[in-house]
Amino acid sequence: MIKLMPQKEPAPGNIKVTRWDWINLALEVLVTEGVESVRVLQVGERLGVSRSSFYHYFENRQDLLNRLLEHWRDTNTRAIVERAARPAPNIIGGVMNVFECWADESLFDPRFDFAVREWARRSAEVRRIIDTADDERLGAIRDLYLRHGYSEEDALIRARVLYYMQIGYYVLDVKEPAEIRLGHLAAYLRSFTGQEPSDADVAHFSTFVMQARNHNRM
Repeated sequence: MIKLMPQKEPAPGNIKVTRWDWINLALEVLVTEGVESVRVLQVGERLGVSRSSFYHYFENRQDLLNRLLEHWRDTNTRAIVERAARPAPNIIGGVMNVFECWADESLFDPRFDFAVREWARRSAEVRRIIDTADDERLGAIRDLYLRHGYSEEDALIRARVLYYMQIGYYVLDVKEPAEIRLGHLAAYLRSFTGQEPSDADVAHFSTFVMQARNHNRM
């Protein structure tokens, strides 16, 4: 799970937990139990502190929820946008940059994404935020294809196919070992680009996946 790293801030005397403890536990509850379980009293009980600790850091529950949404935008959406914008020698390299998000959960946390999408079923405002984020992600991937010479329509449709396929993969909770999915990497790249990847391309990305898996296990 992508947690927030503590930032330097004035520490009030005699406190048991920080703002980041509240946010990270709220994030864990959101992902594992859903937004309805993100309640001040319940989270405080798990942290072993009173409600007064919460109100030292946040105005109210909505303030905490807004911080979770901000964190979601700053991690899951930003990772896709930044990877899509990275320079690449060709479209194969550009698409593999985006693939890094799907391969490394320290960049893009699918459980966090799913939890926010579930939350949107209960909130029109969160639905609007998700729609905006999806447009931003799609736009970044479309621009990747445009930079590599695809037409406006082709860039848009290829971006949709790549992005919607991956989000659907998470929503359907497809269980597929990384080794099996990597075995289809060349075919995925052909499908998303219309070009033939080299053996070096496949080997390079396979190495990235294995390194990411080992790092995330630490």
